Amino acid sequence: MKKALALSLIIPAYNEEEHLIACLDSVAAQTRLPDEVIVVDNNSTDRTVEIAKSYPFVRVITARNQGIVYARDAGFNAAQHELIGRIDSDSILPPDWVEYVMRFYTQNDPNKVCLTGGGRHYNTPLPHISQWILSVLAFRVNQVVLGHHFLFGSNMVIPKAVWSQIKSEICVRNDIHEDIDIAIHAHRAGAKIVYRRHFIVGVKLRRVFQDHDKLWATLMLWPQSLRVHNKKMWFTGFIGAVLLYLLTPLIYPLKGLQLLRIKLFR
Repeated sequence: MKKALALSLIIPAYNEEEHLIACLDSVAAQTRLPDEVIVVDNNSTDRTVEIAKSYPFVRVITARNQGIVYARDAGFNAAQHELIGRIDSDSILPPDWVEYVMRFYTQNDPNKVCLTGGGRHYNTPLPHISQWILSVLAFRVNQVVLGHHFLFGSNMVIPKAVWSQIKSEICVRNDIHEDIDIAIHAHRAGAKIVYRRHFIVGVKLRRVFQDHDKLWATLMLWPQSLRVHNKKMWFTGFIGAVLLYLLTPLIYPLKGLQLLRIKLFR
């Protein structure tokens, strides 16, 4: 008899007491629970660990090196099951997220196919607009530039077999988007990346609430990620980043206009 597939869900976390409860509540409300949930504490100084440990289905591990890539890698390496899901600590899953994943892998190779989907910003007045912008700029533009989809860090699944194959080759650095990097290495290893536009999680728009310099620096990680991997069309990442910056008023009108005013007229 064929063994049923199992899913490990990895949640990197650094000082996430503000968001982790809603995230883990959405995990607890799944129509089918993940077979394993790992919260990776990345040196938090707030109540992140206390909150994570209050959920009986959560296992907490620690990543001492600071940075999302280190926390992600620690969680992926600790995962015990064939499928490794990855979300962020501010992700809010629809109740059938796990069920959708498991149904997807009954029709796709659980050793060679990665799954990803988009996000809807739950803290903006116009979430559908921001979702559309994310879909076009993040997924469609990257698909053209990369020749395949990237794996959105807030909403992705990678087979453990693929991770085992690429984990010694990925770029361990904090100056690029680690979800673009892992997608590039997965593709080079022969994995197929499937993007399903209706596979959506709630995510929090945080970057707009940073000051203008931090927002700009974050956006510039996009072209940097493409240049590091010798993508000839890396400049499209720069153009996309500029467009995202200029479209900020549509995503969150008041804060976006404030940022643009500071940037353009200081």
